[in-house]
Amino acid sequence: MSFSSREAMSNAPARRASGRLLLALIAGAAALHAQPACPWCGPGGAGAPVRLDGVIDLHVHSAPDSGPRSIDALQIARIARDAGMKAILLKNHYAPTAGLAFVVERAVPGIRVFGGVALNGSMGVNAAAVAHMAATTGGHGKVVWMPTFDSEHYHRVDRPNPNFVPVSRRGKLLPEVLEVLDRIAEHGLVLATGHSSPEESLMLIREARKRGIDKILVTHPLPPPVSMPLELQKEAAGLGALLEYPVGTALAVYPSWKVSADEKFNAYVEAMRAVGPENVVLSSDLGQPMNPIHTDGLAGFIGKLLGAGFMQADIDKMTKSNPARLLGL
Repeated sequence: MSFSSREAMSNAPARRASGRLLLALIAGAAALHAQPACPWCGPGGAGAPVRLDGVIDLHVHSAPDSGPRSIDALQIARIARDAGMKAILLKNHYAPTAGLAFVVERAVPGIRVFGGVALNGSMGVNAAAVAHMAATTGGHGKVVWMPTFDSEHYHRVDRPNPNFVPVSRRGKLLPEVLEVLDRIAEHGLVLATGHSSPEESLMLIREARKRGIDKILVTHPLPPPVSMPLELQKEAAGLGALLEYPVGTALAVYPSWKVSADEKFNAYVEAMRAVGPENVVLSSDLGQPMNPIHTDGLAGFIGKLLGAGFMQADIDKMTKSNPARLLGL
């Protein structure tokens, strides 16, 4: 574990469990087997952590946030830079992050930092919010997520939410969604489908392509409660979207997917191979107090993918060239 990782984890006792997991991850398979609750445990243990030179992470949670985070944006930017990463993208479910990304990149030279806006209840499906995010100083705003925790789909299948933010009605996208798509196209932004239903995601992708959007990311389609069937994931890829598979949703502690870590990993491998690495983005979706930090999660998971037979060229597509295309790097 690097000095910067130790420094980031020494600030709060609540991070001790995450620190133990981090040490186990780096120590190798033998140590991992000594921790039966470890989300990386399974036949053969985790792959050896790999270097992250040139890797781009499009799903970085960090403080400041309105919920608990294990690390702040400055800390993870420094750690990612020191690990050799090329860029990170800060995500917040309820606040725009383009301004934060501007400040963090100025404070941490040597790594690119980007942000975006999620159209949850604090923003709504709001074309003006998208336009202002895109105009934020420095041009660091890149991604627009359709509603995530406040999506109607989550309201119906996961957590009842009387303040849900819909994107469709009776099989058609709402007028305000079409306005947002036009702003995304106008500013060359990335459309991320958020926690929409599989059917809504395909509606968004088709309409986005009609309106000239060529940067589309399907947000963690595999695990519940999004649960996009593999055939629909392949259809989304055929329409020109990239499929995002985050490390965080493959962890045993991920609350909505109640199967073992081995079953999750095997499902990831099957989906990545079926969709094809050329259509995949691997991200972290980390930053929660109970999880490893982003760099360590990515390094361990990439090592495990290599152990499962993925070639380095496949890993590079999923972690470097595909995210770079979305960000225009």
